[in-house]
Amino acid sequence: MLHYAVVFLVIALIAALFGFGGIAASAVGIAKILFFVFLVLAVLSFLFGIFRRG
Repeated sequence: MLHYAVVFLVIALIAALFGFGGIAASAVGIAKILFFVFLVLAVLSFLFGIFRRG
C-alpha cells in the first residue's frame, strides 16, 4: 500500500514538472488517501499484534 502511495506521489511530481496541474493534483489526492489507509492499517496491525501476544 505504501508502495502505491509513493508511486502516485512520483507521478504527481513528474506531472507537475511538465505542467499538468490537474493530473498532479489528482495523483497527490490519491497518494494522500493511500498513505492514510496504510497508516491506519499499520497501526491496527501493530495493536492486534500486541493484543495477540498479551
